Amino acid sequence: MTLREKIQTEMTAAIRSRDELRRDTLRMVESNLYNAEKAAQRPLADDEVVGLLSREVRTRRESVDAYRKGGREDLAGREEAEIAIISAYLPQALSEAEQEDLVEEAVAATGASSARDLGKVMGWLASRTRGRADGKHLAELVARRLARQDLAAHDAAGRH
Repeated sequence: MTLREKIQTEMTAAIRSRDELRRDTLRMVESNLYNAEKAAQRPLADDEVVGLLSREVRTRRESVDAYRKGGREDLAGREEAEIAIISAYLPQALSEAEQEDLVEEAVAATGASSARDLGKVMGWLASRTRGRADGKHLAELVARRLARQDLAAHDAAGRH
């Protein structure tokens, strides 16, 4: 069963059990999947579905922050509930240590030597972390790692 089929099956179950929040959340996800498939003119692969779900979660996290700043705890709570529902369809998130290990592997695999190589490293990481790590956080880890490398190279050049 594909991830898309699982979402459709569980949406039907939510309709039957009258779970309004789950039903509405999965309907919205299903609608976005449908629109993405229409735009692509083909069914989405599971990794593409995971990418779409990750964007949905990221959008809701931003909404939670905005609602909290605006004093709308009720709306922030609903968004968090939707995040929990959508996150159940995402792969297990990578731990901080796993992300750092992947960054080290990516730097070695791509031969990155300076901050200018950030895009190359992120490209290598993208398919390996989709739906399992926040892209902004990964970019920060890569930037820090490459900055350390730049600093070490600069120090080594200064000692000669």
